[in-house]
Amino acid sequence: MGYPNDLLSTRALIQHGRYALIPPEGRVNNVIPNLQDCRTSIIASPELGPRFAMYTVEILPNGGTNKPFQEEGIETFVYVMAGEVTVTVENKAYTLTAGGFVFAPASLGLGFKNKAQESCRLLLYKQRYRPLTGYEARIVVGNLNEIPEEDYDDMENVKIKNVLPTDLGFDVNFHTLSFYPGGCHPFIETHVQEHGLYLLEGEGVYLIDDRWIPVKTEDFIWFGPYVPQACYGVGRTRFTYIYTKDCNRDIEL
Repeated sequence: MGYPNDLLSTRALIQHGRYALIPPEGRVNNVIPNLQDCRTSIIASPELGPRFAMYTVEILPNGGTNKPFQEEGIETFVYVMAGEVTVTVENKAYTLTAGGFVFAPASLGLGFKNKAQESCRLLLYKQRYRPLTGYEARIVVGNLNEIPEEDYDDMENVKIKNVLPTDLGFDVNFHTLSFYPGGCHPFIETHVQEHGLYLLEGEGVYLIDDRWIPVKTEDFIWFGPYVPQACYGVGRTRFTYIYTKDCNRDIEL
């Protein structure tokens, strides 16, 4: 990047164990041993407070994993933000374009390779699976562009897409929320679930704990349990983000 053109500043907002806003400016590249020709930034990890890890990955042509992401008890999810990538789970390959996703249940190996001539960009997510007797997750492959939008809480200008099945074999889900101009949450949420949000398009104003913060495309937000949160979509276009949600499990005491 070279020398700065002005005083150093940041929009980052960090409260360890509770919440974080991490804009793209200021992210650094991390060396991940099983990734080759990739620019990777770890944007969420237990060191911050989440019970999951999330990465942004830019894969250069011919880049990708030289060894699958695979660890006993760890489930993995990949979402394609731009470009084309081949994702392999248990030796079966899937070609994904923008909007495509793959969920690999716990302990299964997941790898990816960019066989195109242009770079591609991914969100990569992993967390430890919480098993439930009598149920199990399964491989899920799809594309957000093929999932129909539904009204969110009976509001026509706020739309939701559900990415993963809702059955009890899954302890996490991914959704997108889209706020058309004038759209907002119906109330300020305060709940036990944590969220990891990645902003895909547009601009909004987000309540993070007790502060309303302007946010925009490429920002990442993490909310820990019981942090008050809500959003207004602002600007001239719709405001969309993809987010994680832990689900289908009771509290462990």
